[in-house]
Amino acid sequence: MVSPPGQTRFLIVGLGALGGVVAHALGVAGFDVTVLVRHADVERIVTTSGLREVRSGTLTKPQVVSKRTDLVGHFDFVVLATQPTDVEAAVKGLSGVLSPDSQVVCLQNGLCEERVAATIGADKVIGAVVTFGANSHGVGRCEHVPGGGIVLGRIDGTIDPTLTQLADCLRGLGKVRISQNLIGIRWSKLIVNCAISTLGTIGGDQLGALLNKAYARELAFEVMGEAINVARASSIKLERLPGTLPLQWLATSGQDSAGLRAAAKSWAQHTAALGLGAKYRRLRSSMLRAIERGHMPAVDFLNGEIVTRGQRLGIKTPVNERARDLVWEISRGEQVASPATLRSFYDETRVT
Repeated sequence: MVSPPGQTRFLIVGLGALGGVVAHALGVAGFDVTVLVRHADVERIVTTSGLREVRSGTLTKPQVVSKRTDLVGHFDFVVLATQPTDVEAAVKGLSGVLSPDSQVVCLQNGLCEERVAATIGADKVIGAVVTFGANSHGVGRCEHVPGGGIVLGRIDGTIDPTLTQLADCLRGLGKVRISQNLIGIRWSKLIVNCAISTLGTIGGDQLGALLNKAYARELAFEVMGEAINVARASSIKLERLPGTLPLQWLATSGQDSAGLRAAAKSWAQHTAALGLGAKYRRLRSSMLRAIERGHMPAVDFLNGEIVTRGQRLGIKTPVNERARDLVWEISRGEQVASPATLRSFYDETRVT
């Protein structure tokens, strides 16, 4: 068993928007929190000024280090808040702080639990599917966008006291529940992010502004529809994300008869997407923020997963494939992230 509440040690790897929100919430709750960051400047600023959540104005002062050699002792929970592109390297470099009872928690979008499990074993991996929003307002300033929570689970679906303890630790982040179908809910989050994060990267704007455009919503439905086809062919039992409509209903098309029934369904789909845009209107894609900081985009862990698995199954995914390629073109400076680029993407897919 891990240490009792109040003595539980957390290591947060990464202090972007999500890492900042999680580290802040755990600090406010009184846990022993250490944050591992990339740069000494970030370590200096947060050590001096603390970590502030801008909505509440509350301040915490976690221990912050930029060198792995400065980490002391073992941690009960190591929370990976890096980009998916960094997750495998991150976990390989942390063997010295993991005890036999330590657990590694994956916050990333995509299917990173499988990658981490290949290094340290599935019994040491906990998946955490995040459904709340997070923004960064500079070093040491994060924003927790309320309205969601976290779903925890293990790859094999088992539930144990360690999962229950972690759920209790994370209550400050919203509603926390434990699922026996982590893979199903992880795929559901993957499908949503293939649309929201990737189209947000291509469109270069906040989520609310983009989803106000009908063509962006149509692209989102098509991206999700292709991904759902791949999930079904992979025998994945999709699980509804908290606070959202069932993905199968939101994304599928062409299964209703023509006329009023189809028109009503289309209207309801667009209304639901507008509601999502209003709820998270200020969110910007974390993948876009990564590109702006000069980092590799994580699109191969999102739409790339759908394309690769679709090819293995003989399922065509042309919209996801073009979305993946566009993100890489933006990353290389060959395209500009903007609503005009997103509109061109939409027009191009109408032709093909």
